[in-house]
Amino acid sequence: MGQIQYIADENQKITGVIVPIDLWREIQSEKETAYLLKNETMKKRLLEAKNRKKGIPFDEACKKLGV
Repeated sequence: MGQIQYIADENQKITGVIVPIDLWREIQSEKETAYLLKNETMKKRLLEAKNRKKGIPFDEACKKLGV
């Protein structure tokens, strides 16, 4: 993973950052999960899905969905 780059104005005040895309996606995923976990119904569904032992392969699911 590359380095985080800081953007500063002429007074050396940091005004932004550039982050590697993999880190950005990880941050977005964590934010989405945190948002979903705030809702008790979604939290229950996520935990059930996480602990589920049965399932079908991702490719098969996509095929069934026509994706």
